[in-house]
Amino acid sequence: METTPAVSAGRDGSPAVRSGGAAPDEMPEALTPEQLAAQWEEEKPPAAGALANAASSLVVLGVGTGAMVLSLVMGLGTPAAPEPGLWPFMISAVMVALGLFQLIAGRHNRDAEKFTRMSFAPLTGLVTLAAMVALMPLIGFEIPALILCIIWMRFLGSETWRSTLLVSALVVIAFYGIFVLALNTSIPHLF
Repeated sequence: METTPAVSAGRDGSPAVRSGGAAPDEMPEALTPEQLAAQWEEEKPPAAGALANAASSLVVLGVGTGAMVLSLVMGLGTPAAPEPGLWPFMISAVMVALGLFQLIAGRHNRDAEKFTRMSFAPLTGLVTLAAMVALMPLIGFEIPALILCIIWMRFLGSETWRSTLLVSALVVIAFYGIFVLALNTSIPHLF
């Protein structure tokens, strides 16, 4: 018994073959640039407003200003004899300049995305990384690194539990092998 492919109307009204009836070696019809642009426009997340653009600019300004103050406390020195705060100060100055530019010129930016639930993923990553750094001197790097990998892969990366646990264990084993066994570094470890 032979099956015929089911035909339905595509986006532009032309007939399109559904994937269930197409032969496995047939490639789907390529989209024109206009169709592709329309598809991207449909799938694009909602745009952020002027308030969200200003808020993100103010956050960059605040972080940059705070880092500049801390850099000054560490001491700048001179280019010939730099002190620990020189490079962080220069990077912080660039952050402040970019934050000001975005605050002034980026108010009408239409490409910025609206804050969603996934906007908190970088913050979650930063907080868990800071927790790992705080726990390492107390209990070694193995357990915090394993927990960090699990959180990042499962909850931020939406991986399956099987791949999360396998890759997390392999990462910790690889780090242990490289930094403890091979390089004999002074990284805090349990074993």
